[in-house]
Amino acid sequence: MPVPQLEIDDSTVFDNLDEHRVEFDGAVDGEEYQFAVKYSVLEALTGDQPDGDAEASFRQHIDTIRDAALAALSNGPDRPTIVISESDLDR
Repeated sequence: MPVPQLEIDDSTVFDNLDEHRVEFDGAVDGEEYQFAVKYSVLEALTGDQPDGDAEASFRQHIDTIRDAALAALSNGPDRPTIVISESDLDR
């Protein structure tokens, strides 16, 4: 069975300052999902708290975030937004 791939829609990447996360839409095996990666994940990847550069950090680490998003999705796809946390980096 092929490994699922996440296709991120770059036009939907949005830095949600109020929620402290970067949100984006993506598709896995033709199914559309909404994702959000917490700032704490970006901080774990870069070593610095995002300060107006969350989207740039997201794009810089997109491959790692893509893998973490698939791990978060495996926790259950029935949520309105799949939130990616630090624990998803380790899976």
